[in-house]
Amino acid sequence: MAISKAQLRSAKQRTQAFELHVPKAVSAQFDARQRLLFIELESRAILCFRDVDLQGLAGADGRDLREIEISPSGYGIHFPAIDQDFYLPALIEGFVGTRSWMAERGRKGGQSTSDAKKAASRSNGRLGGRPRKGVEGVAASSR
Repeated sequence: MAISKAQLRSAKQRTQAFELHVPKAVSAQFDARQRLLFIELESRAILCFRDVDLQGLAGADGRDLREIEISPSGYGIHFPAIDQDFYLPALIEGFVGTRSWMAERGRKGGQSTSDAKKAASRSNGRLGGRPRKGVEGVAASSR
């Protein structure tokens, strides 16, 4: 299947628009003591991630996370010792793993308890609690 000149032109325009709005990584460093990944962007901003929040890094030995490669595009972060890759635009958007891994992280977060969460639950209970399924209109109009 041959690509037309119009398709090629369109692809180049999309790439240029993407590169204008999505910063590239220029360096990355893992601090084994703090278990933090720092990524410096071409804009000089620095992103920081806890290893437990990045799929594949949580159980890794800190020594295995010292060597980090940035892809030529500036959008890929690679850990050769553990063969783990991350796509920078996805990290910026908050996607730090596969869909199932992210769902598991969400379940664990939802199960956590804190004084603030307990207080919010009590406050919500005083307002009548969570509306029953199928009667959203009734619950909304009664408040």
